[in-house]
Amino acid sequence: GLPAPRPAKKTPAIKVVACNDPFIKPEYAAYQLKYDTVHGKYPGTVTAEKDCIVVDGQKIKMFACKNPKDIAWGDLNVEYVVEATGIFRTGPKAAMHLEGKSPCKKVVISAPSKGKNPPPMFVMGVNHTEYKKDMTIVSNASCTTNCLAPIAKVLNDNFGIVEGLMTTVHAATATQLTVDGPSKVPSDFYNFLKKKKNSKHHLQPCTGRQR
Repeated sequence: GLPAPRPAKKTPAIKVVACNDPFIKPEYAAYQLKYDTVHGKYPGTVTAEKDCIVVDGQKIKMFACKNPKDIAWGDLNVEYVVEATGIFRTGPKAAMHLEGKSPCKKVVISAPSKGKNPPPMFVMGVNHTEYKKDMTIVSNASCTTNCLAPIAKVLNDNFGIVEGLMTTVHAATATQLTVDGPSKVPSDFYNFLKKKKNSKHHLQPCTGRQR
């Protein structure tokens, strides 16, 4: 969620006013935003104050709540929350942002939704027209889905797809190791084998959609 100010900078209709992370201080958040290994240096000014970071002169309030119900989104007139923790991906869990004393209005999950009745997933250019204004929780699907779905839609609409097979050669992720060793997520034997290898020397086929 921390890179959000970058695209927002190019979109005047979007204003980032708050961020929640119970584990980092404003100084560290400002540093991470200003110097990003993947996206490069932020093209603007980023500083830190007592309870906020200041991006291009605009203050972004920093909350430090573990329970989404405790975040005072409404006090800052927050309409949309980007749920990017990877933890609150089911409907009931994501809804915690809507149930506190000072809730937001809508939640966008930055990963595939989960659960028995998962919130609807949308990919721009594929099924975004199915979005309804009364939907309060939606998912932006996965990086793999956003890459594959537009191509699959063109092929299916024009020629039809009977069956298919795909492989994601993924960039390094947080669950991989920097040196060989036991996997951090040994529940899946296939993932256990490949994720025990260091990320610098292995191109690893990996996608959560393989299930």
